[in-house]
Amino acid sequence: MQYRNTILFALLSVLWGTSFVAISVGLEALPPLLFAALRYDIAGVLLLAYAVIAADQWRPHGKDEWLLVSIGGILVIGVHFAFLFIGQTYVTSGIAAIVLSTAPILTPLFAWVLLPDERVGISGAIGILLGLVGVALIASPDPSAVDGTAVGVLLLVLSAASFAFGAVLVKRLPARMELIPSQAWMMLIGAVSLHIGSPLRGEAGISTVVWNIETVISLLYLAIVAGAIGFVIYFDLLEEIGAIEISLVNYIVPVVAAVFGWLMLSESITGQTVSGFAVIFVGFVLLKWDTVSSQIIHIQARLSRGHSVENEYVDISAIQSENQTQRRSYPADD
Repeated sequence: MQYRNTILFALLSVLWGTSFVAISVGLEALPPLLFAALRYDIAGVLLLAYAVIAADQWRPHGKDEWLLVSIGGILVIGVHFAFLFIGQTYVTSGIAAIVLSTAPILTPLFAWVLLPDERVGISGAIGILLGLVGVALIASPDPSAVDGTAVGVLLLVLSAASFAFGAVLVKRLPARMELIPSQAWMMLIGAVSLHIGSPLRGEAGISTVVWNIETVISLLYLAIVAGAIGFVIYFDLLEEIGAIEISLVNYIVPVVAAVFGWLMLSESITGQTVSGFAVIFVGFVLLKWDTVSSQIIHIQARLSRGHSVENEYVDISAIQSENQTQRRSYPADD
């Protein structure tokens, strides 16, 4: 199918963008950590069932592989989504998605600190700085309103940071696992950590939840559609078009989240929020400038020889190391 990858990319953007709207709906009835835990109970079981059928090795073997899925589960799923779901009780769907889009910017920062071979050049440093400036624009900190947007944005920055930190730690590990089973086990371990955190935070138990059709739909949508199905699409695109192009979904998702939040929940979209997102996006481009510029040159050269844009994805050999990071460790942030 000629436009298969384009259609899947657009579908993934919609699924993950609308997931922020579903979170806002579910948080009306469910405590944040319990909500996140239930989401990954269901998504993890479904993805593991798929792994049993499709993968050569569906479970971890040895302490190194168990360490990989444990670190990924606790940081990339558990801590990450704990801060995300709590943070979204303070802000709109669009703001949550925009702040989460800083995860690809924070990842090289942690890699520079923790991985000896990773370096951040001048353009990368400027990109990271711009990402933080964009977040500050969105937060608009007001000392007289410490319980509002600024608190939510801070929690969401911690969410993005835990994702980035966990991804870098996973990269340091020697273990190798197939993508789908490793992600399934991370989901399940992350769900357990969220279940443990829920009562420690003082949240009410599941027996006290007043269920309604909107809550059920939001939970099932997050777990099955945006969760299990969304990650399968993501893994497929990662194989087909590479890590750089698939990472751009992080910058389509906030647009989708903001538009659907406005349409479905009457959430406002301010000029300052749009400006903050634009600054974050420019920061990402600067951070990835070497790869982006080389890819533009590559595409232009191919087009000059009569090739179509649809068949132009990413020169995998040029970004093999970055692809390996994504293949071994973590999903794009949703």
